[in-house]
Amino acid sequence: MPFWLMKSEPEELAISTLQKLGQTRWDGVRNYQARNFLREMRDGDLFFFYHSSCPRPGIAGIGRIVGEAYPDPSALDQRSPYLDPKASMEKNPWSAVDVRFVEAFADILDLTNLRGRPELADLALLKKGNRLSVMPVAEEEWAAVLALR
Repeated sequence: MPFWLMKSEPEELAISTLQKLGQTRWDGVRNYQARNFLREMRDGDLFFFYHSSCPRPGIAGIGRIVGEAYPDPSALDQRSPYLDPKASMEKNPWSAVDVRFVEAFADILDLTNLRGRPELADLALLKKGNRLSVMPVAEEEWAAVLALR
């Protein structure tokens, strides 16, 4: 089973919000490579929920992919900050997935802690210049992160 890391600003969607909702749509991804990763996801895949652009960025918990990717409705929503004026019902280049809450970590595994772990040296999140909001995680990296919680 593939593993993933998905970033969200806590004001947009936090692990605690996902926990309350139980399940929601992960949308608004407007980078083609990240979108392609969404399209690779399969029902049941697990992902690390990463809080970004906040005072203490880091991995906050785990979620599960529900179903498969589908056209992102936020690209067509006039009220959405993710509106894409070039998208249409016939041609929507963006994708979304539904996600379900699995676990909130007792404490955030913050970026500084992750960077200091040699076993995570190849984690895409920690690579210089990598700003993708969705990225794959190798099985060994997944296990190494789980060992830190």
